[in-house]
Amino acid sequence: MLAASAFFAGLVFGIGLIVSRMVSPAKVLGFLDLAGRWDPSLAFVMVGAIAIGVVAFGWARKRSVTLLGTPMLLPQAGAVDGRLVGGGALFGVGWGLAGFCPGPAVVALGAGQPKALVFVVAMLAGMLLFEFTERMRARAKAPLPIQTAATE
Repeated sequence: MLAASAFFAGLVFGIGLIVSRMVSPAKVLGFLDLAGRWDPSLAFVMVGAIAIGVVAFGWARKRSVTLLGTPMLLPQAGAVDGRLVGGGALFGVGWGLAGFCPGPAVVALGAGQPKALVFVVAMLAGMLLFEFTERMRARAKAPLPIQTAATE
């Protein structure tokens, strides 16, 4: 049941991206072009999504389990730090250069857009690089094992 629900939610999300044309880099770049021929239509899509999200998260916070009976796991607000700001800036630059963000890129890849393939490969490479650097940071912070006479 969980897999079917996840599939259905992803399908609805993907259809929404297609209907709103967020899978079109030209549409997205037109929205981001504030100095040129700005296309405000995606702002309405975003406002609608934010409004639905606010209501849904408000309702979800009052529950301890999902409608399918699994534990309700909501993100916890964290501190705004340099890593968050830098990651957001990097995300924004990538979005502005390519006209894709992760969800629409995967939908566009499924629709056969060649530009999406390049973006998704670069996105996956970035995810792997992040995981690698996080593991290196964790190792650097891990305490060294205590040497005893028995272990030497």
